[in-house]
Amino acid sequence: MVSLSKFAAVAAIVISSATVAGAQSVTSATKPFSLGLSGGASIPTGDLSNSVNTGYNIGGHVGLGSPAIPIGFRGDVNYDNFGAKGSGNSNAHVWSYTANAVYDIPTMTGIRPYVIGGIGGFKPGVSTSTGGSTYSASSGTKFGFDLGGGLTIPLSGFNAFVEARYNHFNNDGGGSTSFVPITFGVMF
Repeated sequence: MVSLSKFAAVAAIVISSATVAGAQSVTSATKPFSLGLSGGASIPTGDLSNSVNTGYNIGGHVGLGSPAIPIGFRGDVNYDNFGAKGSGNSNAHVWSYTANAVYDIPTMTGIRPYVIGGIGGFKPGVSTSTGGSTYSASSGTKFGFDLGGGLTIPLSGFNAFVEARYNHFNNDGGGSTSFVPITFGVMF
C-alpha cells in the first residue's frame, strides 16, 4: 500500500526541483495536444471510507489546449483500487471515464496552478480471491462528476503535474460513492 507521507515527500521534492527549472526558463505549460500517464494514492470519503482503506490509482490522459487561452480540455481514464477493511481477500475498484475542463491560472513563473472539473462515467466493482482464484463483479456505469486542482510543472520536453480531485457518483440502491485521488503524472 502506498504510504501517504512517502507520496507527499516525493511530490514536494519534485515540485521544489521544478521550481528552480521553472524560474530559469518561463515556458508555456499548455501544448495543443498531449498524452499522459499518472499514479498515486486514492483516499475514500463518505460511505466508502466505512468499508475500504486508502488505495492507489493509475490513469491515462489526453489533453487539448492552446497557449493563447487559459482553458483547455482533458479526457481521463482512471482505475482506483481500495482494499477492504477487515478482509484480506477482497477489494473495491472504480473505473472512471471523464471529460474535464482545465482552467490554468496565469503566473509569472513556469509553474502554473489549475482548476479541473468535469463529468463522466464511473464503473464500480469488487474483486474477491478465494482458494487461488479471483472472482470479479461489477455493476453498471454510473454518471458522476469530479472537481479539483493541481500544479503543472514544465520540464524539458514534457510537463509534470500533481493534483487532487473529488470524485462522486450515486449508487443504484441509494447512497453515493466518493473518493479523492492524489495523483502525480506526466504529459508529453
